[in-house]
Amino acid sequence: MSKPASPELEQGVSSEGAFDRSQRIRKRADFLAAQSHGRRIGTQLCTLLLLAREGNERARLGITASKKLGNAVARSRVKRVIREAFRATRELWASDMDLVVIPRQAAVMATTGTMVADWLAVADVITRKTEQARADAREGAQTKKGGR
Repeated sequence: MSKPASPELEQGVSSEGAFDRSQRIRKRADFLAAQSHGRRIGTQLCTLLLLAREGNERARLGITASKKLGNAVARSRVKRVIREAFRATRELWASDMDLVVIPRQAAVMATTGTMVADWLAVADVITRKTEQARADAREGAQTKKGGR
């Protein structure tokens, strides 16, 4: 028997490709760097933190889902929805960016379609903050070269 299509895919949101390790933020230091130096974007469903990094492979995603969201089932569902939304909106994320998503309580009931719509609503802000994050990274690189 074939697996039935998920409601998110029926709504026209497609997920392209797998979410492999090269697309994940896995080190605590990378999460902390994004939280302390990243550019913050607030949406209805989550807070997005953008941090430019060296390298041009692919954009990376990290998710911080605290116990305030609910039990493990609820947190896992929110993370799954966020990963699907990240895949469906690849064009929003520059290849040299780290994205950390901190879901809000409203994200617990969100579908992939609503998460994608939430992110697309702030697409112009994402573009502007991406440029600002790149400028921050260039400024930080020049400060390191200057010996300060």
